[in-house]
Amino acid sequence: MKVSIITPTYNSQATIGDTVKSVVAQSHADIEHIIVDGASQDQTLQLAKSFGHTGPFICEKDMGIYDAMNKGIQMATGDIIGILNSDDFYSHTHAIDHVVHTFKKHNKDSVYSDLLYVDTEDTSKVLRTWVAGKFHRRHFLRGWMPPHPTFFVRREVYQKFGDFNLDLKSSADYELLLRLLFVHKISVEYLPGILVHMRAGGQSNRSVFNRLAAHREDYHAWKLNGLSPKWYTLLMKPTRKIQQFMVKSSSVLSMPTQSPAN
Repeated sequence: MKVSIITPTYNSQATIGDTVKSVVAQSHADIEHIIVDGASQDQTLQLAKSFGHTGPFICEKDMGIYDAMNKGIQMATGDIIGILNSDDFYSHTHAIDHVVHTFKKHNKDSVYSDLLYVDTEDTSKVLRTWVAGKFHRRHFLRGWMPPHPTFFVRREVYQKFGDFNLDLKSSADYELLLRLLFVHKISVEYLPGILVHMRAGGQSNRSVFNRLAAHREDYHAWKLNGLSPKWYTLLMKPTRKIQQFMVKSSSVLSMPTQSPAN
C-alpha cells in the first residue's frame, strides 16, 4: 500500500528536521511525504531538503493549518493518508509498516494508535501519555477522540465524506473525526502502542480564552453535523487530558520496533 504523509509547515525550522528524519527512516518502501508550507520566512524548506525530504511540496500562503492539510489531501496519491505535523515525529522506523499491516490484516477504513506528548526542547522528556484505547462509538459522547496525528484513513474516505472544515479554527480535526467515525460510521481499528511523539503546546491550550474558544468550536462541530452532545460531553473532553498526565509512559505497551509479519 502506498502511504501519503502530509506535513503542514510555517516557520518550522526548529523542528522540521526531526519530522523529516522520522519519515525518511521508515522501513515501509512506498511513502509519499507531502510538505505544504505557508510561505515560511525562515529556512524550513531548505532544512527539510537537507534532512532528506524528496517528496512533493507546496510553498504558498494559505488560510491556516487546516487549509494546508486540505491542500495535501487533494494532492495525495497514496492508498492511505496520515497527517504528521512539523513538530511531531514517528516513534520508530517501523511505525508505518505497522499501520499498513493493520490495514491489510483487518481491512478497515481507518487506523489509529497512541501518542506521547514530549517537552518542546528535550524530546526525551515525556509530559503526557495519550492511550486512546479501543474504539466504541459511544465514547464520543464522553469527550473521547483518537489522537489525530496517529489517525490514518483510506483516501477514498476523504473523497466520499470531505476533508477539514475551514469554518473551524482549532477544532477542525475534532469535527473531522466526529464526522467520519460517529456520523458516517467508517470502520476503524485500534493499533496499540506509541506511534507518534508530539511536542507539547497546542494552540487551544495556551490560555483560558483559547480553551473557551475551543469549547465553543467543539460544540459547533456537533451542530454542523446535526447532532446534540450530552450535557457532559464537552466538559469531559478537556478532563481526559488530565488523565493523560497520570499515565506512566513505562506502563504503556510499546509498539514492536520490528517490521510486522506479512
